[in-house]
Amino acid sequence: MGAIIEVSYFNTFLLKKTVDTDKTAPAWNGSFGIPTGVTGATPVVPVITPATSWAIEESRIRGGYNNTNIDYGVKAYLVEDNQKASFRINAMIYSGIYNSRTGINDTNVFSVGEDITKAVDPVNGSIQKLYAEDTNLIIFQEAKISRALIDKDAIYSAEGGGAVTASNLVIGTIQPYGGNFGISTNPESFAVYGYRKYFTDKNKNSVLRLSVDGLTEISNYGMTDYFRDQFGTLNTAYGPGKAIGGFDIYTKQYVLSLQQDKQSVATPPALNPTAVSSNLSFDENVSGFPSFFSYQPDQILSLQNNYYTFKDESLFVHYDPSALRNNFYGVQYDSSIQFVFNPKPSMSKVFKTINYEGSNGWEVPTFNANRSFELRDTIYPVLSYIDGAYQGDFGYTYYAGFDRKEGKYMANLVNNSSATQGEIVFGGSMTGVKGYIATVTIKSDATSRTGPMELFAVSSEYVESAY
Repeated sequence: MGAIIEVSYFNTFLLKKTVDTDKTAPAWNGSFGIPTGVTGATPVVPVITPATSWAIEESRIRGGYNNTNIDYGVKAYLVEDNQKASFRINAMIYSGIYNSRTGINDTNVFSVGEDITKAVDPVNGSIQKLYAEDTNLIIFQEAKISRALIDKDAIYSAEGGGAVTASNLVIGTIQPYGGNFGISTNPESFAVYGYRKYFTDKNKNSVLRLSVDGLTEISNYGMTDYFRDQFGTLNTAYGPGKAIGGFDIYTKQYVLSLQQDKQSVATPPALNPTAVSSNLSFDENVSGFPSFFSYQPDQILSLQNNYYTFKDESLFVHYDPSALRNNFYGVQYDSSIQFVFNPKPSMSKVFKTINYEGSNGWEVPTFNANRSFELRDTIYPVLSYIDGAYQGDFGYTYYAGFDRKEGKYMANLVNNSSATQGEIVFGGSMTGVKGYIATVTIKSDATSRTGPMELFAVSSEYVESAY
């Protein structure tokens, strides 16, 4: 026969019917006031073993007669018509203060009796990042950058007495910066050094700097077309890409890595300025982007005077003198520099030689001279001083690429162009390459790239073409 136990309290114990140690009689977790034959209680789990699959509630300790009752407990004092969570993507909320010096920790206090929220214009999208600088809180939305006055002294003014300054001193009036730029959905592109903040706005095809003079679109420094193409392909069918930013304290440059979703990135990524994944740096001294890099980091940071990156859950330090040059994450690359020879651009010239001042180990894989938009002369690759050396008659050393004279490396340009209409002499029978301008790439060879290499100047001897 079942027993009816009325429970009229808010806080109760949930008991589960078990079997005692000798496996003969059921028990209710050691409670003495409940008969062992109680049935019809609330099932906890599907019935597998009836002796262990039923539960009841009790409000007295151990279920004993006249034992201590459980108190009624806390009751809710606020009734909400809409009990669903509210997501305010354009608003901020702050708690009480935390002061480790005085032992005050009110970070879990969110009093509804105080004005502890601050919202920005939702038309500019969600808040992606907050950055506190001196007495300003910089608010990065998708399409707008704003600042609000904050009083950091509020943290240090409470000397243990529990006094908190007025809430309007915590976050003051929000003032937008000039310019309709934001950080899009790439807060990972943010980096700061001194009073300069760097970030990207892919929706505007822009790389930006926020400094004491306001917002500056640094992507306009000769790179407008490049970033328009890069940001245009940052999101594809593979998924959203990333714009990972960081400051290289070693070279004092802002490093930006534009990475497509991992499914669409080749391994290792090629050094190709037109690819959807690229890594480059901005230098304030030249007001431009002087270098491209082959590595694709997961995160970038600088600590004291060292520059670090993370890749596949591993930490790497850069510029270590004991490491192999151009070896990133176990993959070996070559250094290369591309430039343009453009003397007297309206005169048709014949470029006869290629010369440089610097370390041994540089080679020229391409030297393209443009005769017009349709015609282009090319060369056979010029080998480095070491790679181009070979033994001739009587043990004399000859050089098929660069030769060295008075500390300067020089080589003749051997034409490798196909015949065009009207040409009688072409290809290797010609001296040099013909064109108005020339695009040249010089890179390190495989023999010398393990050590430090320097390049000071590159030049070419040319004469006016005979047409």
